[in-house]
Amino acid sequence: MFATYKKKIVDFYKQNRRMPSYGEIMKLTGFKSKNAVYKLINKLIEAGVVSKDADGKLIPEAIYGEVMRLTQPVSAGMGAEVQEESIEKLNLTEWLVDNESQTYMVDVQGDSMKDACILDGDTVLVERSSSFRDGQIVVALMQDGYTIKYLRKQGSKMHLEPANSRYRPIYPTEDNPIELIAVVKAVIRKL
Repeated sequence: MFATYKKKIVDFYKQNRRMPSYGEIMKLTGFKSKNAVYKLINKLIEAGVVSKDADGKLIPEAIYGEVMRLTQPVSAGMGAEVQEESIEKLNLTEWLVDNESQTYMVDVQGDSMKDACILDGDTVLVERSSSFRDGQIVVALMQDGYTIKYLRKQGSKMHLEPANSRYRPIYPTEDNPIELIAVVKAVIRKL
């Protein structure tokens, strides 16, 4: 039962971008007393799912993908003036994913997109879609399999363009149709 209650609270957080109140938890779980909610919250705290702030309000901990983020940018050029350090929690899923049920991670093989900074061994976050715009980086299905390329559209015609001058654009043919599958949303590279 704990997993069911935990899922309801996590789902509430994902939908509302805030933790539920004790009263809302009572409604979500069907509990008849705040004492039962109190016991459930203690179990969630022990499991590292939530914690309480100084005022006793629930705050998410291990709901999903949160990391600490410095709010001051780091200069990639000349050094920048150091300001007072400010830290916030950033939820990677909320930041990167618009439609969770249509989002996938895909490993990249090859160097045809190197000039778009998508390298062999990278992982890309892609979102399935039914509408595509000129200039987007897309995942397409062809006779030989899946590929990642720039989508180029001119009126009703389209083709796929690599980001490496060693490769040629790919035009759909009767023998090699192109089916657009997903849009690349982010590139993930472990160093």
